[in-house]
Amino acid sequence: MNTAEAYAECERITRGQARNFSYGIRLLPAPKRKALSAVYAFARRIDDIGDGDLPSEQKLEALENARKQLHDLGGSGDDPVLTGLWHAAWRFELPLGAFDELIEGCTADVVGTSYETFDELRHYCRCVAGSIGRLSLAVFGSPDRARDERIADDLGIALQLTNILRDVLEDRVAGRIYLPAEDLRAFGCTLDLTERAELADPEDALLPLLEYQAARAEEWYECGLRLLPLLDSRSRACCAAMAGIYHRLLRRMALRPRFVLRGRTSLPDWEKIAVAGRALAGTSP
Repeated sequence: MNTAEAYAECERITRGQARNFSYGIRLLPAPKRKALSAVYAFARRIDDIGDGDLPSEQKLEALENARKQLHDLGGSGDDPVLTGLWHAAWRFELPLGAFDELIEGCTADVVGTSYETFDELRHYCRCVAGSIGRLSLAVFGSPDRARDERIADDLGIALQLTNILRDVLEDRVAGRIYLPAEDLRAFGCTLDLTERAELADPEDALLPLLEYQAARAEEWYECGLRLLPLLDSRSRACCAAMAGIYHRLLRRMALRPRFVLRGRTSLPDWEKIAVAGRALAGTSP
């Protein structure tokens, strides 16, 4: 499979399966757009293993196989995602070790890891989202990658904290609790479920807990969005669009935390397009 065909498939996967990010990625010039699509296509493959329906042992085996593929990209053969990632890694010097961290985070999901403290949760967020921030930064380009990787990592953590807040109920029904146990105790919550698959804790305990989580995520956006002025204009637009969609989602949940208790909060497509348009125009998210 040639590189053009491989990248075309990576872009198709990204448009269809990473829609929130695709609004930003399409703002990049072609070489960066293709490379970042390859990054997200491989990341999606790893995420799908962790979130899929296979038994845990088979998931762990599949994750280990993905790790082996990552470390043997030159032998990718006819796999378009691996071919695209190999070319992107060569062209943009991708820190491919970040994918090992993503696999580590997905492994934690499979084995059912819970988090006692925020520091433990922060490490998980760094693995599953900060890793993608660092890979994205390599594509964007940076005058000081060692410095800016830390900021990209912060932004990834902000996005993942937004995901965790959005999916509190959905994750709990699936048997996962990401909120730190120390926070649950502080607010008098258990996140136990009723027979109707609703959170059993009273709202007057749950709502302050959710508001606290939203405020914490906002602090990470404040740190992570410092990345924007360090990027060139098209990369800045891409990053601002991707972060802006999640940031707006967070603010919606912070204003109406009861929505979180009823299921996943989302933005309509027209609003995501508006955020991307503002990003392209240079308006901060």
